[in-house]
Amino acid sequence: MLMIPSSEFSKNFGRYREIAQREPVAVTNHDRVTGYFVSGAEYTEYLELKARMPKAYALEELSEATIQAIAASKMDVKHNHLNSLLDD
Repeated sequence: MLMIPSSEFSKNFGRYREIAQREPVAVTNHDRVTGYFVSGAEYTEYLELKARMPKAYALEELSEATIQAIAASKMDVKHNHLNSLLDD
């Protein structure tokens, strides 16, 4: 992956825009990566993957109705053997 200082990136934006169509360009500031420049297609793919990732929520973020629905839910009987693990 190409790593470019931000000053070089801003001076030659057009060049790096073209390179980003083939590979990501890491933009650095004081030898630290501060961002990546990628093609529109790659960014769209990233957004699609991110949307498919499982999400975790803190209890405070859930509505009362959701909490009650979770509390009232039952496991499928094929998982009853797992209940014995809770008895120990």
